[in-house]
Amino acid sequence: MNSSYTVFGIKTGIIIPGDNITDTILNSLKYPDSLKDGDIIVIAESALASSEGCIIELSDVNPTDEALILSRRYNTDPKLTEVVLRESDSVVGGIPGFLLCMKNGTLLPNAGVDGSNAPDGTVVTLPKNPDRSAERIHHEIFEKTGIRAGIIIADSRTHAMRLGCSGVAIGCYGITAVSDEKGREDLFGRALEVTELAIADNIASAAELVMGEADESTPVAIIRGLGLEINNDIGVQSIEPSGCLFMGVAMNSNPSLFN
Repeated sequence: MNSSYTVFGIKTGIIIPGDNITDTILNSLKYPDSLKDGDIIVIAESALASSEGCIIELSDVNPTDEALILSRRYNTDPKLTEVVLRESDSVVGGIPGFLLCMKNGTLLPNAGVDGSNAPDGTVVTLPKNPDRSAERIHHEIFEKTGIRAGIIIADSRTHAMRLGCSGVAIGCYGITAVSDEKGREDLFGRALEVTELAIADNIASAAELVMGEADESTPVAIIRGLGLEINNDIGVQSIEPSGCLFMGVAMNSNPSLFN
């Protein structure tokens, strides 16, 4: 991987259901050479979800008894809580204003349901299959331009005991998302035993710096010059909760939360 690279954002304007995200990206590029072979295109999950129609009108939601109980316990909106329940594999717990949920093999607040960058009275859920969406966008770009680019669908997440958000890849196609560094030597010649480099997550974090979280209208970023091989790899890797340090401790402390 090259140590010198460039990151630049692409303004698109507001994306609505039915928009073709690939056409939106290509039409938003200002110059013919704005996309090159080997580029990595990072797309905000909220923009992709909006284009795919993953928008829910809260006025259409009727909270269940479970949603009402959780909303009282964690001081959340009952309708939002109901949507979160529908999107979750399970609810682990929460704090005032948020539920902590398991979804698609990862732990995240409110199952990824978000009211920011959504029309009034609505929330946006995560894309249904971000890996397959990334694959589709890769092939559409190749068909339209002849350019082979890696595609990352990115979300912003908080991390345990840290203030603020950073980027994380929730969908990936065309690059190897995680590089196994085991066996390489450190500065003192010792072989690395457990190190795996989260390439896609690190790229997503770099992209977050130019994409923003507010009214920037910049839901796409291009990373150029990394020198990564564009291949047919798809997906980001998760691990079982029992193999995760943070989740493993939580499971051992309170196993009933994960039943």
